Amino acid sequence: MKLYNSETRRVEEFVPYNPSEVTMYTCGPTVYHFAHIGNLRTYIMEDVLEKSLRFLGFNVKRAMNITDVGHLSGDSDDGEDKMVKSATSQNKSVMEIADFYTRAFKADCDKLNIKWPEIVIPATSEVESYIKMIEVLLEKGFAYASGGNIYFDTSKLGEYYRFGKLSADELMVGVRDSVAGDDAKKNKADFVLWFTKSKFENHALIWDSPWGKGYPGWHIECSGISLKYLGEHLDIHCGGVDNKFPHHTNEIAQTEACVGHKWCSFWFHSEHLNDKSGKMSKSKGEFLTLSVLEKNGYHPMMYRMFCLLSHYRNQLVYTKEGMDSAAAAYAKLVKKLSTLGGGEVVDFEIFEKFNKKFKDALSNDLNTSLALTCVYDVLKADTNDSTKIALIASFDEVLSLSLVSAMDGSHELLQETETEISSEMKAWIEEKIAARAEAKKAKDYAAADAIRAELLSRGVEIKDTRDGVEYKIIK
Repeated sequence: MKLYNSETRRVEEFVPYNPSEVTMYTCGPTVYHFAHIGNLRTYIMEDVLEKSLRFLGFNVKRAMNITDVGHLSGDSDDGEDKMVKSATSQNKSVMEIADFYTRAFKADCDKLNIKWPEIVIPATSEVESYIKMIEVLLEKGFAYASGGNIYFDTSKLGEYYRFGKLSADELMVGVRDSVAGDDAKKNKADFVLWFTKSKFENHALIWDSPWGKGYPGWHIECSGISLKYLGEHLDIHCGGVDNKFPHHTNEIAQTEACVGHKWCSFWFHSEHLNDKSGKMSKSKGEFLTLSVLEKNGYHPMMYRMFCLLSHYRNQLVYTKEGMDSAAAAYAKLVKKLSTLGGGEVVDFEIFEKFNKKFKDALSNDLNTSLALTCVYDVLKADTNDSTKIALIASFDEVLSLSLVSAMDGSHELLQETETEISSEMKAWIEEKIAARAEAKKAKDYAAADAIRAELLSRGVEIKDTRDGVEYKIIK
């Protein structure tokens, strides 16, 4: 398998450190709010990566953290802890907030057919691991105490940033949403390993440590969890492209300083999902969640397909038109798959031919668009339905688009709803059908197709007959 390695900035042959097991770490969610669909794009692509590795014959051991403490808006004592801020605004404890949004994130993953990693660790459960790691860094001279806090000393590194070229001004204090200065640091790029009670006496979550009561910095959490559960030689570290700096940069610095050798072989970064105004972000206020998409009539698999149609290293712009197009394509695919019969003997020569094409697409830096094309190529192939069913069921082990339920007739989109159509919905459908008729009359077939796609995205299937246009509601 060939993958793009963000550290070397080139596509390389993937070779695990231990051939018998691929170790894979995923930066998990900060559970202070619902995940937006930009977050979920990253987890969809990481899910496809894990399933592709398994499909290609690798054994995968994957771990993910749940950030439930210490994720600041700024990496100095002036920044707000996102967990505490959320708990205060909702009049709940930090742990109540963490539990609620962890379960909400798990529910979104289930709806999107994202496999839950075998190892999922809340950051608050491994504080002892972080303390031991910080003690090693202090002993080796890579950390220092100042102003009551413990900092990592980036000046002790031969190379700090690994993901490209950044100017000295860009390599400032490790922050995420804002920059806040910290006079206790020796160097601008130094970052906090441990905050003590001298600056956080009233913080909601604090622990005893050799340096006083306090809590860990954000970056140390992923390093500590990864080292404990996946060992000192990590094969693949995943995350969004915005994690490159400071989070992943600081992870590399502190982990390699601790273990004394190269830590992670491959860095897998998914690009942003943008809307028309730019990158989607919770800090901007209004943002799209999976639940909002569902309320707007989109099945979760339609969003998964929307993501798979684009390469993970390309920025993807979310528009209603683009989503409608993916929704229409998915609904049409489900309908087509439901017509497949079966009962014949699988043609294994044809099976191997198309299965190889699918594996080649995955092996080519996770080309999901090409992998989806294999589904359509199979449907058009001159072979029996049993062979088509076997191939698509095989592909769906990775694509996870619920294609098997489409072929056995159990897919939600194939079930007619028994609920009454509201008068408002009926009026909207008739208005759209009339607009489509006008577009066809004007020979504007692109507009007519767009209206059909819009109807389908809202669960309305139309059919042209001698007596006019008929429609039915599908789930």
